[in-house]
Amino acid sequence: MLLEEITMPEFAEGLKKTRTVVIPYGSVEEHGSHLPLSTDTVHIYETARAACLKRPLFVAPPIHYGLCRSTGGHPGTITIKAETLRRLTIDIVTSLYSQGLRNFILISGHAGGTHLAAITDAGEELLSALPEAKIAVLSILDLVGKAARGLVETPGDSHAGEVETSVMLYLRPEWVKGTSPEEYPAFPNPILVRNKRKFWPNGVWGNPSRANTEKGKKLFYAVADELINLAERIEQFRE
Repeated sequence: MLLEEITMPEFAEGLKKTRTVVIPYGSVEEHGSHLPLSTDTVHIYETARAACLKRPLFVAPPIHYGLCRSTGGHPGTITIKAETLRRLTIDIVTSLYSQGLRNFILISGHAGGTHLAAITDAGEELLSALPEAKIAVLSILDLVGKAARGLVETPGDSHAGEVETSVMLYLRPEWVKGTSPEEYPAFPNPILVRNKRKFWPNGVWGNPSRANTEKGKKLFYAVADELINLAERIEQFRE
């Protein structure tokens, strides 16, 4: 059940079937020279849509903006502060809780570490404030891991590479503009750098040339099934 499409009576009726809601987080972020800035949002929202077609789930409208630290200097990336993301998460979950939802899957198509830390921080605060809430925080990569076995050829593929390009070729082929060279960031960890493009010039983490539509279709539906499994787990979870 997509919150943006259902009516007030349909929402009330939906609560009789499930108290679980998926909140998808995306980003407006560079994805190489071949994928659109909204790749993360498209990927995660379409995954949630596919999952709710197979079992009762509420799906909130996607949060289009995220905290993008490593790609903040690349053309097109729009980033927000951790506190903004944390507060937004708290407000949205609190409001959904007041409407009767109890199981919250906060899943992000953008897998940045500081981005996920802000959402996790909010989740911990919400657990203390909302006594009946159950909360999961994860990124799409947490679900791709299992789905990718035997299918993805690029070790450590992460951003605008084989996986994301394959999925976008399946979901939005007209938005994919060719490919980009294989690339991996070379940040001098643990040293922080101002000029991030010097160490990651083209914004690709993986090998998009290994992508294809059939691979994207298999990955997409396998990840949607993993999301369904998570929904079942959180509903059955007892502390």
